Amino acid sequence: MKRFYLSAAITAATLALPALPAMAQTNELTIGITTTTTGPGAALGIPERNALEFVPKEIAGVPLKVIVLDDGGDPTTATTNARRFVTESKADIIMGSALTPPTIAVSNVANEAGIPHFGLAPFPITPERAKWSVAMPQPIPIVGKVLYDHMKTKGVKTVGYIGYSDSYGDLWFNDLKAQTGPMGITIADEERFARPDTSVTGQVLKLVAANPDAILVGASGTAAALPQTELRERGYQGLIYQTHGAASMDFIRIAGKAAEGVLMASGPVMDPEDQPDEAQTKKPGLALNTAYEGKYGPNSRSQFAGHSYDAFELLKRIIPTALKTAKPGTPEFREAIRQALLSEKELAASQGVYNFTEKDRYGLDERSRILLTVSNGKYKLVK
Repeated sequence: MKRFYLSAAITAATLALPALPAMAQTNELTIGITTTTTGPGAALGIPERNALEFVPKEIAGVPLKVIVLDDGGDPTTATTNARRFVTESKADIIMGSALTPPTIAVSNVANEAGIPHFGLAPFPITPERAKWSVAMPQPIPIVGKVLYDHMKTKGVKTVGYIGYSDSYGDLWFNDLKAQTGPMGITIADEERFARPDTSVTGQVLKLVAANPDAILVGASGTAAALPQTELRERGYQGLIYQTHGAASMDFIRIAGKAAEGVLMASGPVMDPEDQPDEAQTKKPGLALNTAYEGKYGPNSRSQFAGHSYDAFELLKRIIPTALKTAKPGTPEFREAIRQALLSEKELAASQGVYNFTEKDRYGLDERSRILLTVSNGKYKLVK
């Protein structure tokens, strides 16, 4: 039987990971998940936690023991949680977190310990983190391209940027520069803000003064609505683009009328109904949204719920393969999971079709993103 252990965020000093004792095989597969269910990133982490209600209780006859801890979006707490999964829970798999900075921290621990890690937020997978980590969210270059291509069709020549003053904001700004430069689009102004900020008036006034043709907001969760609202209140009439980090109904709820006309990249889970029947993302997307909205209400679907749900969609294919060579609770099983991630192809889920390689730890292509707008308070597919 799958069990959820929900805990408040834990604060502890980061210590060097001690040598691990020999692990004994078990009939139970342990999955440790650290996500962000409190603090500014809760709008991302709560859907990730909620989606766990709709994942399998066992796979290939093996019960899943799922342990969920809150990290509050703090990298130090996420590190502590990940080390607990390693030393106390003897986890076979680690997932998390909901935000980029704590996800990097979790990846560091997982790669140090040699445990498969499924990142639930976009994060840079450097060579030292590439062996054991994969990312469930769409890689920013693939998602960004659908935004930049739309800018080009609308004749955008100048673009402004306002994003987080952290690694997520850096990822988006760097991608914006890399992809729009060759397209002949000039960056008119760059502004940053911290996730907990309650005002971006100063930054918005500078952007409005620069008067770019379009503005990209590199933020996530409910905080992405802050620049959106301020820009419209300050009279900006140009195109506003949002990343897949903002793709939830909470964005519309908080931004209100200011959300009208926004252009937002998202995963296909936000609109499986309009996908062709042959799309491999349609069936899992409909299954998740039907279950999620059945419990949490109409239009409660979320980009972020898809990240954790899809990790288990992949495990349904990967675990039976790994079990052919090893048993849970052993280093051999962890290695078998890692190898199965590489050998199994066309892993269909709600947010895309995954094909991981040793070099590609995101494993997604153009099937993993769509473009949405908001019309009359609802998301609508841009065709």
